[in-house]
Order: sequence, then structure tokens, then C-alpha cells
Amino acid sequence: MAASSRAQVLRLYRALLRESQRFSGYNYRTYAIRRIRDAFRENKNINDSEKIEELVNKAKANLEVIHRQITSLSALKMQSSSGIATCGLQ
Repeated sequence: MAASSRAQVLRLYRALLRESQRFSGYNYRTYAIRRIRDAFRENKNINDSEKIEELVNKAKANLEVIHRQITSLSALKMQSSSGIATCGLQ
């Protein structure tokens, strides 16, 4: 693996772990962190550049999903704590 590709993968790994730390629920947080570590360990010996690129793109998509989930959950949490009716009933 090229040095720049390795650096990119490591940055992505750290970003996934960092973003997963933001889950407020213990079970969500530990599950996400375990899955990230397991996936990266499972794929650490892959040398095919096309396969690496495919996995990097998949990880980037997963990072976006995690970010959206955390953003949505925190927005819902803020709404419920501020007393805003979320179901349309007042």
C-alpha cells in the first residue's frame, strides 16, 4: 500500500472511531467501535488497490451515516429537552 493510501486509511479509521465516541448510548457506542476495529483488522492484509479503494469508499459512506445519526439523535434530544412537541400534539 502506498504511503498516502496508508495515511488516508489511518485518518479514516481515526475519524470513524472519533465520531463513534459521540454516540450517547453505551450500547450503540461500543457496538460501533467494535465493528470498526473488527472490520479494519479483518481487511488489514488486503493488497489489491481496487479492493482497498472500494473499502475506503464504503468506510467514508459509513462515516457519513454515523455523522447523520449522531446529528439526528442530538437534534431530537434537544427538541425533547426544550419541550418542543415532536409528534404534533400540544
